[in-house]
This record gives sequence, C-alpha cells and structure tokens, in this order.
Amino acid sequence: MNAELFQQFFIQYGAVAIFVIVLLEYLNMPGFPAGVIMPLAGVWAARGSIGFGTVMLITVLAGVLGSLLLYALGYAGGSLFLDRYLKKFPKQRAGMEKNFTVLKKWGCLGVFAGKLIPMVRTLISIPAGVLKMNFWQYLFSSALGVALWNLIFVGAGYFLGDAVLARLA
Repeated sequence: MNAELFQQFFIQYGAVAIFVIVLLEYLNMPGFPAGVIMPLAGVWAARGSIGFGTVMLITVLAGVLGSLLLYALGYAGGSLFLDRYLKKFPKQRAGMEKNFTVLKKWGCLGVFAGKLIPMVRTLISIPAGVLKMNFWQYLFSSALGVALWNLIFVGAGYFLGDAVLARLA
C-alpha cells in the first residue's frame, strides 16, 4: 500500500481508518508498515483534520489492543500456539528465541525496549504471553513502549509534514 492510498483511507474513514490500520500493523500483518502509517496520521493532524492528541490516543489504543491480542494468544495457546506459528513462519524462530531470552533476563524492561525495535516490537508480545508475564506489568511496559514509538513517528509526520509526504511518495 502506498502513501496516497492511506491518505484516501484517512479522508474517507477518518479516525476509524487510523485505528484499524494501526491495529493491523501491531498484529504483525504484512503490508501495514508503521513507517508509513504513523507519519501520515501526523501529517493529517498537522493539516488540522484531526487533533494531534486524538491521533496519539487512537494509535496508542490500537497498538496496545494489537499487543494485548498477541499476548493473549501466547498466554492461552502457550507453546502449542508458538509451535504452530513458527511452523508457518520458520524464519521468525531466531527472533522469537531472542525475545524469550530478553524477556527472561529483563522482564518488563525487555517488553518496553522491545517495543522500540522494528520487527521485535510486534513479536515480543507472543513470548510475553507464553511466559505468562504479569498482565498489569506487561500492559504498563507495553503501553509505554507503544506510546513512545508512536510519538516518534506521528510527531515526525506532524512536524515535518509535506517533507514526509514527499519522502513517502
């Protein structure tokens, strides 16, 4: 999907489009890169179509919901879910094993830091669930990481505006 298509979704469906697209991105769905979605939402806010705070709230809620859904899958499905997931996506085994190592060593700090690293940020939720991390600690550290990540990308779109659009085009 390109920047113009996302802009059309934003114009046609408003805040709902931002929420759904960000949710799908946080669910690790292919084709929904944060590097495009978040800055465009920031540009949209800079143009006055929606408030910056509203965009941040929507993107953080969507990111946290996506993270919680993956955490729940890991928590409820445990290693059975993980085994099936890795059979379907074998290239992610090494990354997933690193996530387990980080979470066992660093716990919630590992979740927070993981939310700031591309590719790790969406996948860290599954091992957190499999390891049955404390829900409230997971939620807090995940929400902080999601908020910081989204602030960087939405803020870039908001403050750099048309330069971001030119770069994405």
